[in-house]
Amino acid sequence: MKSYRRELWFNTTQRREFINITQQVEECLRESGIREGLCLVNPMHITASVFINDNESGLHADFEKWLEKLAPEKPHSQYAHNGFEDNADAHLKRQIMGRETVVAVTNGKLDLGTWEQIFYGEFDGKRRKRVLVKIIGE
Repeated sequence: MKSYRRELWFNTTQRREFINITQQVEECLRESGIREGLCLVNPMHITASVFINDNESGLHADFEKWLEKLAPEKPHSQYAHNGFEDNADAHLKRQIMGRETVVAVTNGKLDLGTWEQIFYGEFDGKRRKRVLVKIIGE
């Protein structure tokens, strides 16, 4: 069995962003040479998420509205976590959107559905962030 590991780095410009990373993950798969196996993609930050969904701007706007209703950023004083930091909402949003995704690799391709894309969800941005891609298989 082969194993491949690579970190993807991003400079986020907003507190919250959804970044389509499908092409970067496909590049990792090509680089790995693995034809059959599993591909794990996860953020290396506790206020970020990796998830699979449709690449549609209206849906992304809906995510933003929905997440803000469930875990509003302000007032910061509503959260016990907020003291030194003001990112309790980002931790909660990450729990809602999930930590990571695993995609099957078949015939050297990511086994994604018709409209499925892989996204990095940032909930406490405006700085450099990273994602781990780990691929195992043959």
